[in-house]
Amino acid sequence: MENMENLFSYNSVQFDIVRHILTLGVGAQIAGLVYFLMTVRESAPKYQLSSVLSAVVMVSAALILFNQQLNWSQAFTWDGNLWNPSDSTFSNGYRYVNWSIDVPMLLTQLLVVLGITGRQFRRTFVGFVIGGLLMIYTGYVGQFYETTSIEQLLIWGAISTVFMVYICYLVGISIFRTAITMPAGTGGQARVIFWLLIVSWTLYPIAYLMPWLSPTPNGMVARQILYTLADISSKVIYGVMLGQLATKLSALDGYQPAVDATTSAAYETVEPEPMKRI
Repeated sequence: MENMENLFSYNSVQFDIVRHILTLGVGAQIAGLVYFLMTVRESAPKYQLSSVLSAVVMVSAALILFNQQLNWSQAFTWDGNLWNPSDSTFSNGYRYVNWSIDVPMLLTQLLVVLGITGRQFRRTFVGFVIGGLLMIYTGYVGQFYETTSIEQLLIWGAISTVFMVYICYLVGISIFRTAITMPAGTGGQARVIFWLLIVSWTLYPIAYLMPWLSPTPNGMVARQILYTLADISSKVIYGVMLGQLATKLSALDGYQPAVDATTSAAYETVEPEPMKRI
């Protein structure tokens, strides 16, 4: 896939920003992996699948982003003034491969932490998987046209966005219906996760549209920044917030490791009172 990134030359600042943001993405996913492995037992067994899936997502995303970093470095050569296209090509298609693995798992995590089971779990899970894959693969098709037909890019992007809106609707219904009955303020935490997902997922179509919005070297740099920041927020931060929600729910259920973890966190955030003058 020849993405628009391959049509331009880049100065050293532009080239390094992309390389550095991809490095940040890899580092964030590895840090997330360590976090999820270390905290998996802080939540009750019925919630632990969420942390396990987060760890799998971290491995998948880190490998793809590392490949993107190598791909970017190989796709351009330095002539002493600019980084010019080489015989290799840079492709965003690898990101779609990663998303087709990660999106179903990220959405399944949500159902696990919300405690959705039975028929409702199966129905929502099927909607997540089918809608998610259609969202990803229609966007993938659209990217094949970004250097030849902006109209086709926009058409396939619009189709992909329809499926994204459907997924966000399912997420919203799942969260807001469940949040009503969740104990001790945990419903508020669940609602925050919903808005995080909405904001982070909105970055993806903006990045997708950069060949239309800004077909320039700076536009391509912005696209890689948006894609990577979206990956960090929708995977690492999202997973951490789900894990914290699971730990709090576990503590409310009386699961001792979760009680210890939440008590320790509360103790660490308490600041000592200033000494009174006599």
